[in-house]
Amino acid sequence: MAARILIVDDDPVQRRLLDNMVRKFGHEPLIAESGEQALAMLKNGERIDCVVLDLVMPDLDGLGVLARMREAGLAIPVIVQTAHGGIDNAVSAMRAGAADFVVKPVGAERLQVSLANALEKSALAEELARVKRSQSGTLSFKDIVTRSPKMQTVLRNAEKAATSAIPVLIEGESGVGKELIARAIHGQGERRAKPFVAVNCGAIPDNLVESILFGHEKGAFTGATEKHSGKFLEASGGTLFLDEIGELPMAAQVKLLRAIQEGEVEPVGGRKPVKVDVRIISATNRNLIEDVKHGRFREDLFYRLHVFPIAVPPLRERSEDIPDLVRHFLARIAAEEGKRVRGVSAEALALLSRHRWPGNVRQLENAMFRAVVLAEGDTIGASEFPQVAAQIAQTPFAPPSSSELPHIMSAPAMVEIHHHHDGGVAPGASAMPGTLALLDAHGDVRPLEELEFETIRFAIAHYRGQMSEVARRLRIGRSTLYRKLEHLGLEEHPKEPA
Repeated sequence: MAARILIVDDDPVQRRLLDNMVRKFGHEPLIAESGEQALAMLKNGERIDCVVLDLVMPDLDGLGVLARMREAGLAIPVIVQTAHGGIDNAVSAMRAGAADFVVKPVGAERLQVSLANALEKSALAEELARVKRSQSGTLSFKDIVTRSPKMQTVLRNAEKAATSAIPVLIEGESGVGKELIARAIHGQGERRAKPFVAVNCGAIPDNLVESILFGHEKGAFTGATEKHSGKFLEASGGTLFLDEIGELPMAAQVKLLRAIQEGEVEPVGGRKPVKVDVRIISATNRNLIEDVKHGRFREDLFYRLHVFPIAVPPLRERSEDIPDLVRHFLARIAAEEGKRVRGVSAEALALLSRHRWPGNVRQLENAMFRAVVLAEGDTIGASEFPQVAAQIAQTPFAPPSSSELPHIMSAPAMVEIHHHHDGGVAPGASAMPGTLALLDAHGDVRPLEELEFETIRFAIAHYRGQMSEVARRLRIGRSTLYRKLEHLGLEEHPKEPA
């Protein structure tokens, strides 16, 4: 799986060698020519998953970089490089926090193993820390896995909401991560040391809603053998998260409105109201405005809850998040299941990136769970996702977005057969995946540029990046091929030496 590897070396020959190796492993290399430049890149907030660091450099050397990283609280794994005579320095570097060391000139196999181990340990440590923060109520927005511009906008708005007690309504399809956003708002707000209590309003029987939310006195109804405080009192001082708020029955909506307005609840069978201090965050996958119009949801309650709405986009609109989410789920699930699974193949990642995920992040998590259980080796392949492949085969083809290109360039093209409107198969199309779709979703012929993109992408994957062979098979010159790559926005593919 693609990770971002920072290469720090003052020697241009070593930088080029490492750059080629890292690309060959399927990762994205970043280059720093000095220790100071590396630290600037590490501190600017850009995602870096691992550092390959030369120990001997002018000005700020490798040990100095490690010391400054430790001072800045940067926990990114570091693999140090040392010459044959520098073993003592390597030992010092390990004591300073380096994950591993390699001897120059490092072989490709040795570096690949070292990177895999460092990334695996880092991902697992990150997941364990995230779980602890979630359990302690101190989850923050930095714990949310995303690099989508749409989600960055969502998180910026949520951070603003976290600084006050304003009521927040989180809107979005099931499985997009609404509770995660709510936990981050709580964990980054002033109430983070107090309880975060989540209630799924859609999972409570109608006759028990009031009792569960507001509590009841002993003997208030048949079966009430003990006094129950209710979720409002449990969350007192902290945050009450009301998930699927649109499922509340009308009677409970009335009492909820009073609780929000007056800051007090009246337990079932109680003689007087009880003061409560809670911050309300609600969530829904329904169109509450439509529910208000049709009388299914109280208008006055809607405007009490809809003070600061946050709309979370579905996963199909932020497919650039899929690789990082896959890595996140893989680390946690593999550890929980005791499976030695280190990564996901390029073909499998391309498959996952093409799926529309109607169940959103929750569906992706479940698919990864199943894949980890099925995996027999240390890498998950496309064959571990038969249900995803079957669903893709039944979905009309849509050209890949620009956000998907980096993830699918390294994998074989997978396009569906195309059908005429009368139900017949288009001429020249086979009943097998891998055929080129000539018509778009509206039944019109696709532009030549799109077809050319698909053909070149497939050829690069089919001939495993051997650009000379790609050019020969396409019957064009290499210079022409590179011009087309640049024109189509695929110029990131490394050029072969002339």
